[in-house]
Amino acid sequence: MANTTIDAPRGFSWRSMATPFAAIGRFLVLIAEAVPHAREIERLNQLSDAQLAARGLTREGEIRRIMGVSAAL
Repeated sequence: MANTTIDAPRGFSWRSMATPFAAIGRFLVLIAEAVPHAREIERLNQLSDAQLAARGLTREGEIRRIMGVSAAL
């Protein structure tokens, strides 16, 4: 009967294999945050409903204004 042992190379870790994917994910988030619509939506999210009502606005109306036609998607 023969026994076989397979050792992973020293310094190998699954985290090192995930590093490029994590970098790609961070890059995609940076791109998404750079979009002007995303910045306006973030500003809208920082306002309370009471602040919007004081200005005579609604959250849904502002989302439609910011996103335009794509708000329905």
